Order: sequence, then structure tokens, then C-alpha cells
Amino acid sequence: MMTGSVRQDEFPSPEQRVPEWGGDQVHDMASSGTDPDGELLGVDPAELDDEDLIREMHSLHRTRLDTLRHAADSALAHHLRRTAELETEYLARHPGREVDPSRLRDL
Repeated sequence: MMTGSVRQDEFPSPEQRVPEWGGDQVHDMASSGTDPDGELLGVDPAELDDEDLIREMHSLHRTRLDTLRHAADSALAHHLRRTAELETEYLARHPGREVDPSRLRDL
């Protein structure tokens, strides 16, 4: 009977697995902004105003669990990449964002 938590090194995070889901194809999609069929994957986050950036992040976070549990590997890889792009842009715009003290943990 197995108890306790699973060792982290046995199962890499989804972000660490992205290269497994298409190798260079994932890198190519990120750099070109298109999928292998030439379709656009989304507006460059730097081109979005703050309201659109928040709306896009909200949409991705709302669909996160469903994508993780049921989407094809390529869709999950795209979801991870797009989430990282949008969140990176948000943090670049708001480096001094207000942190809610109730969200902090005692160490």
C-alpha cells in the first residue's frame, strides 16, 4: 500500500514535459505564433491592453482543469505556452503588484 506524496522527480511537471509533446514543433509554434498548419495561436500579449490581457488570462484559467484532464497533448502544450506568455506579460507590466497579506504563508 502506497502512502504519502509521490516523489517529484518521478513525475515531471507539465511545463517540464512540454518538449515531449512535439519537441521542436512546440518551440517553432512559440517563436512563429502559428501552429504547424499555419493558423495563428493568439495575439502577441504585448499588443493587448490591460483589460484584454486580463480577459485572456481569465479564459485560460477557467479552462485549465478541463484542458489538463481531457485535451490532446498538443492542446495542453499550447495552453501551457499561452498561459506562460500572458502571465509573463502581466508580471512585466505589474512588477510591484499588490500582494494580499492573507495569501502569504508562514515559513
